Amino acid sequence: IFFSFQGKPRPKIIWMKDGKTLDSKDVGIRNSNTDTILFIRKAERHHSGAYEVILQIENMTDKVAITMQIIDKPGPPQNIKLVDVWGFNAALEWTPPQDDGNAQILGYTVQKADKKTMEWYTVFDHYRRTNCVVSDLIMGNEYFFRIFSENLCGLSETAATTKNPAYIQKTGTTYKPPSYKEHDFSEPPKFTHPLVNRSVIAGYNTTLSCAVRGIPKPKIFWYKNKMDLSGDAKYRMFSKQGVLTLEIRKPTPFDSGCYTCKAVNECGEAEIECRLDVR
Repeated sequence: IFFSFQGKPRPKIIWMKDGKTLDSKDVGIRNSNTDTILFIRKAERHHSGAYEVILQIENMTDKVAITMQIIDKPGPPQNIKLVDVWGFNAALEWTPPQDDGNAQILGYTVQKADKKTMEWYTVFDHYRRTNCVVSDLIMGNEYFFRIFSENLCGLSETAATTKNPAYIQKTGTTYKPPSYKEHDFSEPPKFTHPLVNRSVIAGYNTTLSCAVRGIPKPKIFWYKNKMDLSGDAKYRMFSKQGVLTLEIRKPTPFDSGCYTCKAVNECGEAEIECRLDVR
């Protein structure tokens, strides 16, 4: 670490580390009239810290600070567990290493080995999460797994290895999948587009339309002035992808009135109405 300075007479130079005077036995310090140099021939992790250079001439001082971080390879992950084995898959979990090597953990390398050969093959590298599922395992074999941590300096020197092998069962054994509660998607009817009041000319076919949603699919009923229209040949009723249409064939002034559409399913019911005037 190099700092240049100026001052007359030549300032007194004091190197500090973490608030304490620096021990010159551990590091080298070389001073001249215009600069000061700190050199470490073999950096170790304990050399990391907050360094400060203080210049002093009588009662006048100036100082400068720098933080130095020596990084190293991380330790292995902790608490590796074989969580579950099903089909041709094995699920693993682990926790980050206790020693991150003074640098951010960039990921993990996951490897597998058949118990017969114990040859290691990489399944994932630069893997960011602390759990994974290893797939495509061979039926009838047993597998061990190991995981390395990785930071800017590289992979950890050692790996975390599962204590017990994962046995991939042969066919014939029954696998019971976990039971999940099915989500209830049912909902009561709800009109998403209303009926609109209309004024039409007698003798021309006209339609009333609205839109509804609901699960299960609701049953639809049409009414005129509270009277059910389902048996009347003058009216045709359509339903396509939630869009409901009532067709009135050649209406007359007698067909004027209040029209109601009602939707019903096992979760509830809804209705909507409009006014039709035939001139």
